Amino acid sequence: MQLNSILTVERTLCRAQATSKQLALENCAQFIAESIPSLAAADLLQNLLARERLGSTGLGYGIAIPHCRLKNIDSVIGALITLETAIDFDAVDGAPVDILFVLLAPERALQEHLNALAALATQFNVSEYRQQLRAATTAEQLFTTAIKSFN
Repeated sequence: MQLNSILTVERTLCRAQATSKQLALENCAQFIAESIPSLAAADLLQNLLARERLGSTGLGYGIAIPHCRLKNIDSVIGALITLETAIDFDAVDGAPVDILFVLLAPERALQEHLNALAALATQFNVSEYRQQLRAATTAEQLFTTAIKSFN
């Protein structure tokens, strides 16, 4: 998977404010809906929360990959958000989360969805990659770093 095929600078946000998992997901849904007119923030939030009820998408190392499949999109879409302050996200390692990659896939694209999740999880497992993302101070720098360093 090429990260630049699913992520754009318009869907990259650096050092956002959030004080809880709920608020972070609300902000992510609103942020994504602003760049994709066919998505309603409330519907997106509802789908992300439904997935979180199945189990936390907090991977560990301060990373979460909230994700869901949607009827009204035609391709896999990503959004990368770093938080100013890490928050509790019920991650598997108990560590607070400060990097979120929201992954949206078409409802019928199960394998594409799983492949993208696997590629992201593998990349986020690399300590140097996480450090580079955390060092970014602007959305443009975050986007460039994410794309350039993605294997």
